[in-house]
Amino acid sequence: MAEIINLRQVRKAKARAAEDARAEENRIAFGRPKKAKTLQQRRKALEAERHEGHRLERGDPDADPQA
Repeated sequence: MAEIINLRQVRKAKARAAEDARAEENRIAFGRPKKAKTLQQRRKALEAERHEGHRLERGDPDADPQA
């Protein structure tokens, strides 16, 4: 014999699971303190500045050499 299920309970369980998954994504995306965010931004800016500082000075390859 088949098991009898309550569709309302299944529907609510599915909605709860979806909400929990969305909450987990939000915790990952927005769950860091402000200090950690600003520290990461500063490190990224410093890294980009250092990277650009090592760039060799060359002319623009698209520029006309006789101009």
